[in-house]
Amino acid sequence: MNRNLLAIAGACFIGFAGFTLVMPFLPLYFVQLGMRDPADIALWSGLSLGVTPGMTALLAPLWGRVADRYGNKFLVLRSLACFIITMVMMGLVTRPWHIFALRVLQGFFAGYGALAVAMAAQAAPRDRMASAIGTVQTAQRLGPALGPAIGGVLAVAIGIRATFFVSSLFYLLAFLLVWRWFVEPARLPVPDTPDGDPPRLSFASGAAFQQFVLLMGVIFGLQLVDRSFGPVLPLYLEQLGVAPSHLALAAGVLFSSVAAAGALGNLVTQRLLQRWPPRALLRWTALAAAAGLLPFVVGAPVVWLVVATIVFGFAIGVAMTASFTAAGHVIPEQSRSTGFGLLTSASLVGLSVSPMASGVLARISIRSVFIVGMITLAVLSAMVSYVLRERVDRAEQPSVEET
Repeated sequence: MNRNLLAIAGACFIGFAGFTLVMPFLPLYFVQLGMRDPADIALWSGLSLGVTPGMTALLAPLWGRVADRYGNKFLVLRSLACFIITMVMMGLVTRPWHIFALRVLQGFFAGYGALAVAMAAQAAPRDRMASAIGTVQTAQRLGPALGPAIGGVLAVAIGIRATFFVSSLFYLLAFLLVWRWFVEPARLPVPDTPDGDPPRLSFASGAAFQQFVLLMGVIFGLQLVDRSFGPVLPLYLEQLGVAPSHLALAAGVLFSSVAAAGALGNLVTQRLLQRWPPRALLRWTALAAAAGLLPFVVGAPVVWLVVATIVFGFAIGVAMTASFTAAGHVIPEQSRSTGFGLLTSASLVGLSVSPMASGVLARISIRSVFIVGMITLAVLSAMVSYVLRERVDRAEQPSVEET
């Protein structure tokens, strides 16, 4: 299990870092491709960046169903191979629409992030599922935290076009890591259906289905609030009076604080679930994350905002891993990849909707973004308190046989 977990977590870290080597600098690449109108650059950048997660959200359940029949490893290798090829092709393009077309292709074959979570959950003992999921989610969070910094250095040293080739090498390394190190565990037999397709996800009871749908909503809401900072944070700091010369540094510190605290939250969720049932943990971490937004609402000094983002990021990280873990315990074993594909779709939809919602709210007031975030987290806490059943809480606790 340790070897498998290290392989998939390492591949996620390398792959996510390789992706963010170049994507933050896509507008600059469009300039190199001959675009001059800022409106056109913004349009093509938004379309190119948004089409892949949108397609991934739509296709993740489909690829999950295929993985339940044929195994996760093959589909992850297929996805990584696609990125190896498309990243090289992006370094060779001559027109902006070439980038968009390649991003569409990536969206069709993407989804290894969802499959990686399913692989971690499947390879781990039941009482270690939270730890396995948290490790993979930490790798997925830390990769994008380091990728842009490395990519910025490479863009200056060798140019953005050549950086796409370096990104392809990152994916090649991730491919080799999964290929050589990950050993697919034995899967439960999947019964055939009359039409020969994989069986649809079916729960043991209506209550289990309700818990799963609720946790999908929780994951969507957490992602919605978590990613609401990006479009407005620099503007908010400017309103607070941060000097233009320090604006990028202050925003970078806050973004890094959220990422680092979230990664820590992902890692410690297993220990916390040993002390508290998921209902209590989700309820209080949602409230803690809401409290972390309060200093933004009242306009606290930047030093206090750093503390607040650490609280917020840690609470979101714990809540996200706890939600995936709790959902994992109600998903039938033979449909594990399908179930995690649906959970990841909920997360990706939140990721896609969040910046648009923040932009709309910011037209009213930038602080309204944080106010609505607090309200959303409070509602999620109430939903978990009154809807999530004790049955899921008990399912999280390891039995005597498991310990």
